[in-house]
Amino acid sequence: MRKIFKYLLFAVFTFACIYSFAQVPSTKVIGVVTDAVSGEPLPFVNLLFKGTTIGTVTDFEGKYLIVTNKPSDTLIASYLGYITGKKRIFKNKFQTVNFEMQPAVMNLDEVVIYPGENPAMIIFKKIIKNKEFNSKKKYDYYQYETYNKIEFDINNIDEDFKNKRILRPVKSIFRNVDTSTVNGKIYLPFFLSETISEVYYRKKPKNTKEIIKATKISGIENQSVSQYLGKMSVDIDIYEDNIKFFEKSFISPIADYAPMFYKYYLMDSAFIDNKWCYKIMFKPRNKQDLAFLGNFWVHDTTFAIKKIEMRAVAKANINYINDVVCNQEFELFENKYWMLTKDEFIVDFNMLQDSSKGIFGKRTASYKNYVFNQPMTEEFYAKPTNIIVENDSFTRGEEYWRKARHDSLTKNEKAIYTMVDSIKQIPFVKSWISYIQMFVTGYKVWKKIEIGPYFSIYSFNQIEGNRFRLGGRTSNSFSKKIMFDAYTAYGTKDLTYKYGGGFIYMLHKSPREDFGASYKNDLEQLGQSPNAFSEDNIFASAFRRGSSNKLSFVQQTKAYYEKEWFTGFSNTLSFYHRIISPMGLPDFILNTSGVTEQKKTLTTFEIILGTRFAYQEKFLMGEFERISTGTKYPILSLNYTMGIKNFLNSEYEYHKLIFNVDHWFYFKPYGWGKYIIEAGKVFNTLPYPLLKLHEGNETYYFDGYSFNMMNYYEFASDQWVSVYYTHHFDGFFLNRIPLIHKLKWREVCYAKGVMGLLGQKNINYSSLPDNLYGLKKPYFEAGVGIENILKLLRIDAIWRLSHLDHPDIAKFGIRASLVFSF
Repeated sequence: MRKIFKYLLFAVFTFACIYSFAQVPSTKVIGVVTDAVSGEPLPFVNLLFKGTTIGTVTDFEGKYLIVTNKPSDTLIASYLGYITGKKRIFKNKFQTVNFEMQPAVMNLDEVVIYPGENPAMIIFKKIIKNKEFNSKKKYDYYQYETYNKIEFDINNIDEDFKNKRILRPVKSIFRNVDTSTVNGKIYLPFFLSETISEVYYRKKPKNTKEIIKATKISGIENQSVSQYLGKMSVDIDIYEDNIKFFEKSFISPIADYAPMFYKYYLMDSAFIDNKWCYKIMFKPRNKQDLAFLGNFWVHDTTFAIKKIEMRAVAKANINYINDVVCNQEFELFENKYWMLTKDEFIVDFNMLQDSSKGIFGKRTASYKNYVFNQPMTEEFYAKPTNIIVENDSFTRGEEYWRKARHDSLTKNEKAIYTMVDSIKQIPFVKSWISYIQMFVTGYKVWKKIEIGPYFSIYSFNQIEGNRFRLGGRTSNSFSKKIMFDAYTAYGTKDLTYKYGGGFIYMLHKSPREDFGASYKNDLEQLGQSPNAFSEDNIFASAFRRGSSNKLSFVQQTKAYYEKEWFTGFSNTLSFYHRIISPMGLPDFILNTSGVTEQKKTLTTFEIILGTRFAYQEKFLMGEFERISTGTKYPILSLNYTMGIKNFLNSEYEYHKLIFNVDHWFYFKPYGWGKYIIEAGKVFNTLPYPLLKLHEGNETYYFDGYSFNMMNYYEFASDQWVSVYYTHHFDGFFLNRIPLIHKLKWREVCYAKGVMGLLGQKNINYSSLPDNLYGLKKPYFEAGVGIENILKLLRIDAIWRLSHLDHPDIAKFGIRASLVFSF
């Protein structure tokens, strides 16, 4: 993971799924056409190079773009009711040419207009009627070859930037600057990847395999990066109702319900590749909806999309992105199958709104050699991974690439491969990469070790007072097969040293197979959600709303083995030996056969078998760690725990079973939702720390996996069912309120509840601490909030709806969290 960050963070915005566009010819003209009197933009203006058939039409914002190798020296703008305008054009250059058109005085005879159906809507209805026949997902089997090219560019390059002192050693790289045809920004390419793959699709049972034949990346040789830069990392399907990228779901202009959000205009008709097509322009009804404006050409017989050009509306409620452009072309194969042949995607990133410098992410994909209805063998589809990187994919020579590329590289693209190596040697760049990596991972690399995490160096709590911690782990320079980690900590109040350490050994990365072991002798907060800050995180100390007097001292030895059978399905076998001692709570008091026993420690030995299934889940993998980028299907997990008595002084025999479903989904046009359902049972009589301590949250930081108005050690159960649902409206309502819509705030609401039982045997066996209860009736809480405040902050107002008679509880609270989201 750390090597991936080292290079991808060098590309500045590597958290984004990135894209590109095709080579640009020598003459590029962009501009805006406006009314000379009112200054309003003029849509549908015809622009044509004099003496040629080369031209275009302005969009709804009056903007236009022409790229050609065969221009004339004059560009003509014509529009009904306006005087025709002419402008001089310089060949083989980029130029911005704006027209201010003067209204013409015209005398018109009387015109009678009769109501009728919009002809564009007549065609649109036929597109919807034929969608299932034209979508590629209808076909039983197909395969093809794809060539992907991904590029990063720094944009808004000016003379001040070129003359910066830190860039003087590599000033020659600025010979590679070019001008974007999207918005006229000058850019410098600095990252390039190429991938050639073969993709195989089967409809039933659904299966897609991608074999990466060749990969070439400027500065990176990593199998996981190659997988992510391949075809399957981005799949823009206009036939889907929702087009998903950057964690957002845009409404497709040919969605079944699209007329609720778009207006359509029939503009033209013409032959394209010997097929008669209609041109329809579209624009959103609300300028802040996640929608597009643009045009598409539709075939007059099959009503399939032949060509589409669209860009996200400028005021769309999305962060860190100035512009999004998507262009696609389709061809009809065997007079039956409409398939994608060209795919261009351009994203203009800008992390800081007031910063002039940004990043272009550009993706170009082309597709050819389609084969239909020739299925592969069952053994082929049964392979455990959906993306397969061939062993020699990184070592393909220049001769292979020259023949295999669907399109040749431009001069600037060829220069990137040598330019990146030069940039990485600049001391400033090295330091910048190092600090960005530390911010993301929490660790500072120093030769063969990494020191951190930095957010745990200092913290404080009621038991330890001021706590100081020093820790680290081995880096990839030490080994790519095994990683060691260790730490020690000291509290100024309890005057006690704490420590821990362990290792991870990787057997295979894909499918993942690894094992490891660890030991810790430290404080722990029982009944905390897995998503909560660790107790020694400075943020847990800073945002704590309780007294932190419910900690336990835990001596834990752990060993595990993880086996992923295929992508998304894995088992983990874990062994735990734990000795638990209460620190802020009384000693354990147990009642056995009428005899009361007071104990200072509980000793257990557990074997846990975990099963996890996440269909079509995707990961970004490093040497030891990996980050899930999610799946559109529910994630299922089942954990069985067996406690063994009289082994390593363990005192209890028990069995536990916990089942969990975690699923997020789009609910367009009303945003997206997520639900989590958990059910569990403890089958034996046990002390309360070994039962289910429901996840409380005694901080002011919102935690979606805990009960935010519940205290630690407030409820325990031996069988339970909990349900959580949250809905993110993505500004659906606020986008429609005058003035408020400019803030780009987004609405969110959630509700969470749990039903549980605490058996009489467990109540009698273990004396519960003060304010620890069984769930005689369900617990509920709910909240509403605003997110995307200053693009990062979320504020929730939360109400506790039950068990309001408990002491030391809050019936209402305000919680905050930081959320990075596009």
